[in-house]
Amino acid sequence: MFIEVQETPNPNTLKFFLNQAILENNQTYHFKGKEDSKSSPLVSKLFDLEGIKGVFLGSEFISVVVENEDSWDYLKPQILALISDFLTSGQPILVESIESLAESFKVKGKNAEDEEIIAKIEELFEERIRPAVAMDGGDILFRDYEDGIVYLSLYGSCAGCPSSTITLKNGIENMLKYYIPQVKEVISIE
Repeated sequence: MFIEVQETPNPNTLKFFLNQAILENNQTYHFKGKEDSKSSPLVSKLFDLEGIKGVFLGSEFISVVVENEDSWDYLKPQILALISDFLTSGQPILVESIESLAESFKVKGKNAEDEEIIAKIEELFEERIRPAVAMDGGDILFRDYEDGIVYLSLYGSCAGCPSSTITLKNGIENMLKYYIPQVKEVISIE
């Protein structure tokens, strides 16, 4: 089992890139604490480590968020060992079916024009935006569209990242405005 540790734009988050898929169909899952992790034995064990603030599962990576970036010196080797041991044990990542982040947000338009715009936004998110954000160990999901405003949520290394505002405004907002002139603004929501 080879695990590559990659830094992310968020200093409190590291991406543990695996040489195998752990989830299917581009699913992602975000866990905020031990109480959220009952469906994943791996994530539950990660939260047993002191200082872990969040865990994000991607199809081929695990992003771990710590409370203090100075704790990486002692937490990184523990996390690596835990992930490696768990994956070589053959245990399932998820022991019960839970809704992935992407499945939990289905946007509906108020009229036919909104439905067409929403379909274009979803296509850009799936083909360009989410894959690019996943490279940094996170995910960004389309939550709603109303009156020219696109609402989205950040997960994994993107949540709380110092450069997320730049990504939102200079990257995502500009791309959406270019391809979909009806888009006026992008706003991040919890």
